[in-house]
Amino acid sequence: MTTATGAAGGMKAAMDASKAFAAHPERARPKPYRRALFLALLLFAILHLAVQLPHLSQDWHESNVPLRAAETLARCRALNSKPGPPPTFSSRVQSDRFQEGTKPILIRNATIWTGRLNGSDVVLGDVYLDNGIVKSAGQLDLAFLENVYSQDIEVLDAQGAWVTPGIVDVHSHIAVESSPGLNGASDGNSVKGLALPWLRSVDGMNTHDASYEHSIAGGITTSLILPGSADAIGGQAFVIKLRPTKERSTSSLLLEPPFDLNNTSVDYSVPPRWRHMKHACGENPSRVYSGTRMDTVWGYREVYDTARKIKGRQDNYCSKAIAGEWDKLGEFPEDLQWEAAVDVLRGKVKVQTHCYEAVDFDAFVRVSNEFQFPVAAFHHAHEAYLVPDVLKRAYEHPPALAMFASFSRYKREAYRHSEYAPRILNDNGLKVVMKSDHPAIQSRYLVHEAQQAHYYGLPANVALASVTSTAAEVLGLDHRIGFVKEGHDPDLVIWDSHPLALGATPVQVIIDGIPQIKSPHFSVKPESQVPPTPPSFDQEAEQTLDHVGLPPLFPSKAVSSTVVFRNVSSMWVRGVGGITPAFQTSANSGALGDVVVYKGRVVCSGTTFGDACASFATQEGVTFIDLKGGSVAPALVSTATALGLGEIGMEESTGDGEVLDPFEKDVPLIAGGDGSITRAVDGLQFGTRNALLAYRAGVTSAITAPSSHGFLGGLSAHLSLGSKHRLDNGAVIQDIAAVHVTVGHTEGASPSISTQIAALRNLLTGKHVGERGEYFEAVAEGSIPLVVNAKSADVIASLLALKKEVENQSQTGAKVHMTIVGGAEAHLLARELAEADVGVIVTPPRSFPYTWESRRVLLGPPVTADTTLSILAQHNVTVGLGPQGISEEALISSWAARNLRWDAAWAALDSHGMIDFADALTMASVNVETLLGVRQNPADTDLVATSGGDLLSFEGKVVAVISPRRGLVDIL
Repeated sequence: MTTATGAAGGMKAAMDASKAFAAHPERARPKPYRRALFLALLLFAILHLAVQLPHLSQDWHESNVPLRAAETLARCRALNSKPGPPPTFSSRVQSDRFQEGTKPILIRNATIWTGRLNGSDVVLGDVYLDNGIVKSAGQLDLAFLENVYSQDIEVLDAQGAWVTPGIVDVHSHIAVESSPGLNGASDGNSVKGLALPWLRSVDGMNTHDASYEHSIAGGITTSLILPGSADAIGGQAFVIKLRPTKERSTSSLLLEPPFDLNNTSVDYSVPPRWRHMKHACGENPSRVYSGTRMDTVWGYREVYDTARKIKGRQDNYCSKAIAGEWDKLGEFPEDLQWEAAVDVLRGKVKVQTHCYEAVDFDAFVRVSNEFQFPVAAFHHAHEAYLVPDVLKRAYEHPPALAMFASFSRYKREAYRHSEYAPRILNDNGLKVVMKSDHPAIQSRYLVHEAQQAHYYGLPANVALASVTSTAAEVLGLDHRIGFVKEGHDPDLVIWDSHPLALGATPVQVIIDGIPQIKSPHFSVKPESQVPPTPPSFDQEAEQTLDHVGLPPLFPSKAVSSTVVFRNVSSMWVRGVGGITPAFQTSANSGALGDVVVYKGRVVCSGTTFGDACASFATQEGVTFIDLKGGSVAPALVSTATALGLGEIGMEESTGDGEVLDPFEKDVPLIAGGDGSITRAVDGLQFGTRNALLAYRAGVTSAITAPSSHGFLGGLSAHLSLGSKHRLDNGAVIQDIAAVHVTVGHTEGASPSISTQIAALRNLLTGKHVGERGEYFEAVAEGSIPLVVNAKSADVIASLLALKKEVENQSQTGAKVHMTIVGGAEAHLLARELAEADVGVIVTPPRSFPYTWESRRVLLGPPVTADTTLSILAQHNVTVGLGPQGISEEALISSWAARNLRWDAAWAALDSHGMIDFADALTMASVNVETLLGVRQNPADTDLVATSGGDLLSFEGKVVAVISPRRGLVDIL
């Protein structure tokens, strides 16, 4: 009998005796005897209970131990264990994401960028994958190969091409901000509160986002899917692989999700997996919640103060539980709403923070130290390069910086962005990661972000690591992705050229051991398989720091009237039909040429001087500029942006503003009423940073229409981007170029497409009223172009029909000069556009299905052989190029004009040789002017001089602008 049972038994005996006397009164003894017997039994029971009381207390204590005490103790001991792979991870023989039936893959004859040695390790050899894991990489011995070939395998011959780990995007909104954009397709932001650490992006991921295929085509294999940045704490983020699975579920895309995501059984004997939490500083949460930065920082502190109190109760609970002090301890203290925030304080969560400005970094670093949690990365981080010491004060370790290359000045926080930021941060010993913020920058072009960072000074090994191994490290997944290494499952990309070369495109993308591109198409690239040699920007980077992010950008004018450019490899000139070479030489031939400029005009060029040119070159005070094998070519022309009409896209006070849409509100009589039409020339701004940066990149002029989100735009103007103000010599090249309208579904409550077409028909054929009527009458007579912003093939078809209708009604047989801007689906009507003599300014030049109206875009290589541009060119449609901005909105794409040179080069590289260098230059200059009604003498065209390479390369640096129209040379 146990002590507890004995005590209970004694009590029971006394009670039973008492009950017996009460139950059988006929057996009762005389009262004194009964009383004495009862007292004796009661005394016995009390004495027995006293003897057993210590044992009874111990058993009562033991009876308070929770039923799941062992699990609770295991949980307590694991409270502060750091995430990471289990000890057996390196010995696994199959990836947890392996799909049954997948054949092993042998990639032969590859140039392998392994990611080791800080990204400097390159190996010539083979890569063998089996069960989704790299089994061997490098020089495989003959016995190994013989064994491999005896199996049922898939062999890919890289033929010396580069093979890298899959590209890793640490900042993406794929699936939560789906494309094409539709109502209900966006789950990126919650506005249910300022700080929401309990939300999870996985709960809003759309498996039908068109971006998956699009991004895989750029080599993206892994992405961190973040909630949006409307909240101080937007919720938990999740890492996915982009490969579609047989299960077709969101959960099946996840890479190393927390163990307790889909069940409640957790093995506390193995390390936990990393979690991710999205935070946002500054303008976004302040704007959404009508608060201030002070409110946002209080939001962090309030959350983490709550989490700290819960953490303290948990730590106190576990110290008692581990000591065996279970009495009145109760259940483990936790709160589902706050558990992720508590894990942040335990160092189990990668804190990913959207932050722009110095004030925000400083505040967040203080919060990290106050509550003692490390920051994995600051994202966007536009001003991080200005405050490296602040970043180094963060708790435990400096955060990485996840950045854009050149996307900037779209709002105030991004105003001091510098293209030199990645190299400056790297020089300060900080980790740099390039990221997309998809769909802002399409993640398909994430490698292009690394390419640009390299061009502006980030070392090649660091630039490539920034989207592979360093990115994997920031996600806490460098034990399996980011490296081509035995035992890893990094996913692989075979490239058609060096990954940092302009236009580099995957030949094949392998995710989880499965090739993702069926029948890949690729355009033959230059034979060179080495990274480009970028020019030096050391001086520019120093000036950027000296001027706290705002270095002077206006060029200096050449002091002398004569400027001689020496060591010129080629010169290109504008003719009637486009751009042609004036001369070309080889940099290795030793016969480089010269170009002599007098008062802004080229007076001679070539490899030999005539007497006249020699006389110019020998004058006193001549300025000589060594182009070091560079080139002179016609300047580029920007359109489809708001260049010249604003400085900061999202700050209305810095721009001209938007025109009144007559469909939404009446135009006041004082502004002309129904007969009014807006002229862009009246609102021009000069000297903006976007304009001057474009100028310094060889884009010397822009054709800009009034900013509009509605049907009627107005009259565009052609302006010089290097001028100081409107009255400056040559600032306005042409005050009125074309009439602009938009037909499609715009941001506001736009009327039906048919209503917009009806309005356009009325403007072209109805009674003409006021100045607006005069210009539309001029359109109908063919004397000024009608430029229509349209994306859908169906809209374009209706426009072509309307054009024919108007022309058939003309009394003079006039032809309407119509140009389509946008043209996402224009390839579907290439033949009809050519027959109607309607040109297209394709913007963005690399199409993306932002909206339903552009859902039928061509992806181009490696998914499709052709691009929109190449198909239009095949059908002899006159094609111009707009910028590759963050969206189809001109207002916030002005920053992208500076990259037009590379957009043009990329178009040529993707065209299978159909578009050559001269064609690409023509599309980005002459054709733009022709399609938009610019009437400029070709002899007055600006020329751009580049050092070290040509204008459309990663080697060339723009050093001067030759302006015949203004009679000068600008030295940059």
